[in-house]
Amino acid sequence: MVGSGKLSYAQAATVGVTLFSMFFGAGNLILPPLLGLQAGTDIIPALGGFLLTGIGLPILGIVVVALAGTARALTDRVHPVYGRLFVAAIYLSIGPCLAIPRTSSTSFEMLAPLLPANVPLETARLVFSLLFFAVAFLLALRPGRLTKLLGHITGPALILLIIAVTMAAVFDPVESVGAAQAPYNQAPLAQGFLKGYETMDLLASLTFGIVIATNIRALGVTEPSAVAREISRAGAVAGIIIGLIYCGFAFTGVQLSTVIPDATNGATVLSTSAQMHFGQVGVAIAAAIFLLACLNVCIGLISCCGSYFQEEFPRTKYLAWAAGFAIFSCVVSNFGLDTILKFSVPLLNALYPVSITLVVMGLFHRFADRVAYLWPVVIGVVTVVSVSMSLRSALASELWIPFDMLPLVDVGLEWVLPAVLAAVLCISVNVLRRTSKKQQLA
Repeated sequence: MVGSGKLSYAQAATVGVTLFSMFFGAGNLILPPLLGLQAGTDIIPALGGFLLTGIGLPILGIVVVALAGTARALTDRVHPVYGRLFVAAIYLSIGPCLAIPRTSSTSFEMLAPLLPANVPLETARLVFSLLFFAVAFLLALRPGRLTKLLGHITGPALILLIIAVTMAAVFDPVESVGAAQAPYNQAPLAQGFLKGYETMDLLASLTFGIVIATNIRALGVTEPSAVAREISRAGAVAGIIIGLIYCGFAFTGVQLSTVIPDATNGATVLSTSAQMHFGQVGVAIAAAIFLLACLNVCIGLISCCGSYFQEEFPRTKYLAWAAGFAIFSCVVSNFGLDTILKFSVPLLNALYPVSITLVVMGLFHRFADRVAYLWPVVIGVVTVVSVSMSLRSALASELWIPFDMLPLVDVGLEWVLPAVLAAVLCISVNVLRRTSKKQQLA
């Protein structure tokens, strides 16, 4: 321990690896290899867009929440009721409704090829999920000690396994790279940007601070400004690690763009690459990577969700919340990975534009706080547009709605122009009011 104001470099690195372990789960493993495979010769712009939403925005989210204090302190600028509902929606989406069940389902999908042929998959899935969530629940009972587990043991082990797989692909490249496939054959930058939504890391960045702050205080840093600084440092460390892995995984996918061009799942890409370079042992290594990564994230998410809802509803203890989320997630995970992923897209399309807008405004909060009604108007407009489009996509995809006339609708960014116009309107009204008051006083 260095004192009450700053962590040592070793401690800061450990906390950064802890945050990386909490972030790096199913989506982070599946998406970059498939992006590389499908983007092919257009990998540079596609990966650039993916890194913006997959790393850039989550790091900014960590910083913004650290500056605000909590996610609620940020969203309450819109309205306390909105803040409470939106933050709860984020916790539920990255928790029991989507991300936590996905960790178990993805892990099982990678382990399934290693099972004997006569084992019933549904029975095996049920047994696996029960064991998976039992272990995750037990390890999440002490959220203040996650640094010792994720930062010192499972996080470094995961990084070493990933290095083994990616370096094998880097030092043994194939001769040709395939052309870009749909949807990356048109607007690869925008498609990569939208694909980054599916990592769910921006949503997670708005919530992970509560557990990371607990771990930082346990290391002796107690001053609020110092805690915020250390959270930001941890975000930078985690972002660098994840960025390097994304590039390595995307390169691995590019190398297989002519080998398995019809692959539809990033897990298949990694598993195939590992098998090509390490034989059947490679399949086991890939399965170990997925299991370790998903278990790390599951532990972190149960801890975050349990901690938040205990604060919101203190009459119910952390133990009960954590157990409830683990049990519910176990049930949902048995519906299978495809069902979970199908449900995820409209939910993320509703939450992500609002989260992006919150982060951008949070970076300029000193200015935004001085403009009357800027927070509720801009966030309200983005919420209406994104939720409307998501509901249409989920319930009646062929139905035409007025928002279909907005620019950038073809790349899923139809909310951008309304957000900008709402901000300009609020700022203009504010300037006119100030000018009018000055004239009256004169």
